[in-house]
This record gives sequence, structure tokens and C-alpha cells, in this order.
Amino acid sequence: MDRVACVDVPALPLQLLLARDGEDAAVAAGRQSSSPRPRLIRDGEGGGYPVAVVERDDPQGRILWVNEEARLLGILPGQRYAAGLSLARDLRAGVVGAEEIAEGVRALIERLRVFTPEVEASEEEPGVFWLGAGGLERLWSAANRWGEAIHRSLAEVGFVSTVVVAFTRFGSYAVARSRRRVIVFREPSDEDSALNAVPLARLGLEPGLRDALTRLGVRTVAEFKRLPAAGILERFGSEAHRLHRLANGSLSPPLVPAEVEEPLEGTLELEFPEGDLDRLLFGVKTLLDPLLDRLEAMGQVLAALEFGLRQEVGGWRRESLRPARPTLAGAQILDLVRLRLEDHRGRRLAARVEEISLRVRGVRASFEQLRLFVENPRRNLAAAGRALARLRAEFGPEAVVRARLKDGHLPEAQFLWEPIETLETGKGHALPLRTLVRCLRQHPLRLPPRAHQLRDDGWLIRGLEHGPVTRFHGPFIVAGGWWMRPLRREYHFARTQRGDILWVYFDRPRRRWFQQGQVL
Repeated sequence: MDRVACVDVPALPLQLLLARDGEDAAVAAGRQSSSPRPRLIRDGEGGGYPVAVVERDDPQGRILWVNEEARLLGILPGQRYAAGLSLARDLRAGVVGAEEIAEGVRALIERLRVFTPEVEASEEEPGVFWLGAGGLERLWSAANRWGEAIHRSLAEVGFVSTVVVAFTRFGSYAVARSRRRVIVFREPSDEDSALNAVPLARLGLEPGLRDALTRLGVRTVAEFKRLPAAGILERFGSEAHRLHRLANGSLSPPLVPAEVEEPLEGTLELEFPEGDLDRLLFGVKTLLDPLLDRLEAMGQVLAALEFGLRQEVGGWRRESLRPARPTLAGAQILDLVRLRLEDHRGRRLAARVEEISLRVRGVRASFEQLRLFVENPRRNLAAAGRALARLRAEFGPEAVVRARLKDGHLPEAQFLWEPIETLETGKGHALPLRTLVRCLRQHPLRLPPRAHQLRDDGWLIRGLEHGPVTRFHGPFIVAGGWWMRPLRREYHFARTQRGDILWVYFDRPRRRWFQQGQVL
């Protein structure tokens, strides 16, 4: 029988989080600067801290992935961050974006292709891969040596993994989710016995289905396989029915390897070290034009550009850029490169460059990009997008953001800043009356003590230029914070003699006044 292997990098977003920020990520999420770095997997070497990846960094954010320490404390995916903190006060959490996860999956696919050309990545669970293990006997004398080599290769780049060489996709996957290190089954019967003992909680079930089966006393794959297929379809739906068919072997989808993406890259070694920006941009253009031609022949457009400069002093300088929209316009890309490299020195660089390397990433061109003629709207959103791309190139990716409202307990937690990827036509409407806008400060401003606690007037809240407070309206109390630390804020609107309306609050535990914002 043809062999198939499952490689499970457990809680890949968690591993990416700790690899990306190390101690800082866990410490910032846990709000304890003196805590040691948590470890993702214990591996029998002693306990670590519970760690989780959440969809957003607030108490109501859902938990998406957890490590072994968190599971042992009863923290499971699908719970709220606040619920996890109630089970483990030292729970660390962080957010890992979809782009970062996708980039990690692509890097792992390239590493696994060293051992087999057939590598399929799971779309539902990042970190799960299936590998075709047939026809490798001449390269590897034994399947366990092949599995150990894969395990060592992933460990070299800092990933904890499990490799299971079996005979079925689902069997290898289920065992990989419940065990560690390298497991090789010599007979199908051995795989089936191990599969039946796997707990259902290890299979990444939807939380509602997982809890419903637990209430029925169904906790292992063997107990789940004994349930009638028709009853599962009627009571739990098509997803549970599909899982049941995979478990009992009536459904066995074929391996669908990921397509091999030929890297579009080029290098140019300069004859003499170059420090002039214009001449350097000409070298970038020499590399960029052939790469854009190859993208056009493939029906793609440039979505991202990575370039490196080997400097005479200081080694490699690496940068990455994204245009406002995927494009084949080389002039736009060169303009972004110029903005990234240009600084107060003008046309001269900080260090002379000896070698240039470029790598482009393309995406399938949309219908609008392939059209020859397009209508020109009154507002050119494409030009606005290019302007924002120039700002990102010059000042960094965090320079262009917009506020998005979200649920939060405190005023400063009721919105977040998110990058602007695309622009849309606004849907403005006339307002019958002038609307007052409450502006928030990024950090509350500490105020002097209030002179008279029983009177509204006489408080020089912002000095003589604003004049004393003539009217005080409030309090509006915000209390809670049991999931982190108790708080009680008494908000007021204070009108000064000059006419300013300040939004202030009294922090009862700290017994201090702060200005949160101002009404305009």
C-alpha cells in the first residue's frame, strides 16, 4: 500500500508568535515584565506558562489556539480571553495575523519539499501537512529514518513537530494530533488501533460539536465511529457527517500537492560600489523589468517586492514594499523604492552598495486590470491608493491607518487602528445640525488636584489661559476590570471660562484626575 505521512506543527500561530517576539510577546500579553519566557511545549522537561492566540487583544476576544499548559488548565479554543484568564491568571495571549500565518505555511512547504515533491497543506488547520511517502525507498532505506530527518529539519528552524507515517490521511492526522515526535506504523491494523484511542478533543472540532459529543459521553474516535451515520447527519450537520466518514474510512480524499511556485528573483553585482541613488535605481530597473515581463506572461501582476542591498559597510539591508494595488507599472514600483531609500542625505546613500537582489511576488490579475478601457470616475481611487502607497513606502506600513470601532469596556478600548489596504467611495450624507465630536487623547493627561470637591467652579483645570471651570456635569461611572485589575472611573464634562469642554475623569483607586479628551 502507498504510504502517507502527516506532519503536525502544533499550534503553528503560537509558535510563530513566540518565534516573532520571543519573551516580549508573552510578557506584553501577560502584563508582567519580570516573567520568564513561556515555552510552547513541555516535552517532559517541566512546566511552562499557558499561552494562547486570540482573535483580538481584549477580554472578549475568542481564543483560537492554545498550548499544552493551557489545555491542562481547561482552556480550550472557542472560549473568551476573559474566561481563559479566570482559569489561569498567568495566561499569556497575543494576535497573529492571517498574512503572517500564510507566510509561515509557505516557508514550511518549501522546507518539506526537500523530502518529497508531494506536500499538501491543510486549509482549515494551519500547521497540518500531508506528505506523499510512496516511491522513496531508493532514497530512504527505512520510513522511520525519513520521518526522523523531517523532524530534525523542522527542529533546526525552531519548530516543534510530530511526524506520523501511516496508510490513510485521516489516521495519520488523528494520531499526529494526539502524540509527539516520530511514529511509524508498519501495518494498517496498528494504525487503526491507535486511531480508535485518539480523544476527539484533539481533532480541532468546532466547539459546539465538541461540547455536544462530550455531553453524550462520546470522547474517543472509536466511540464516535460507532454512532449511526444517518443520525449524525440529521443531528449535527454535514461537517460532522464528513468527519464520521473520514474516521470510518468510507471517505478518503486523494492527496492534492501544493503547486510549486518558481521564485521570481534576480541579483546584480555592481562593478564598483555605488552610493548615488539615481544610478542605483537604474540597477534596480535592470532587474525589475525582466521580472515584470515574466509576471505578465504568467497572467499575474506584482503584489509585493522584496529587495536587498549588500552594502560596503554593514552587510545586507533588506526591505519590502507593497503597491496600492497589484500592478505591472514599473515606474510606480521604482518610485516606491526611491522613497524607501531616500533620506535627509538627498541623492546619496548612507553606505555604498556592492550588490542588489530583487524578489517579486505575483497574484492573478483581476478582470479590471486586464481590461483595455475603463471608465474614469470623478474620484480617482487608484491615484489615491498610489498616494497612500507612497506614504507607506516613505514612513513605514503603520503610517496609513484608520480607526475601527469595536466592543470594549473602557473608552480607549472601543476602537483600534487598522492598516488601510484599499479605498472605497464614501457614502456621505448631509447633517441637519452641527455635530459635536469627542476627541480622545492617545494617553490621558494628568491634571492638578481639584481645589473644591463640593463646588463646580473655581478649578484651574488647564492653567490660567483656559480660565477656571464654570460648570461641571457628571459623574458618569465606568467600573469593572475584574479580568485584569479592578477599576472605577468617574467621568465628567468640565466647561472652562474660555468655552472649552474638557472630558475628564477621577480615577478612584489611584485618587487622581486625568483628561481623557475634549469636545469640539
